[in-house]
Amino acid sequence: MLYSIGEVSKKTGIAISTLRYYDKEGMFPEMERSNGGIRVFSEKELNTIRVIECLKSTGVSIKAIKEFLEWCQEGDTSLEKRQMMFHERLEEVEKQIELMQINLNILKYKCWYYDTAVAHGTEEFVKNLSDDKIPQELREYKI
Repeated sequence: MLYSIGEVSKKTGIAISTLRYYDKEGMFPEMERSNGGIRVFSEKELNTIRVIECLKSTGVSIKAIKEFLEWCQEGDTSLEKRQMMFHERLEEVEKQIELMQINLNILKYKCWYYDTAVAHGTEEFVKNLSDDKIPQELREYKI
């Protein structure tokens, strides 16, 4: 299936200007154009966009993403570089998820803390609770 830049923008939530930038930067080397020079996106470009957005959201710079896409054009000679890059990203994202899970649990504790304080009309009530009165799954996040 083929898509216009507007359709791709709606489908992905990425601004048309960003899609044009990606194209200008050479991130869609095989993208076709209509007779009038209008960009025509295929599933291949949509998949490339998904990879670009994944890498961007995990902290990879546009420069590094462009390098990765160049490696893809090289074919099998760059397989190990691409493999290593994705394993490094996976490790980094797993670390980020761990940290986010800790932050989520601290937020849950604080929500419980303030919900309990508001319900009792005073923060002193919560401050004076023994640890066994704090929900077990939140105890280790007590601050």
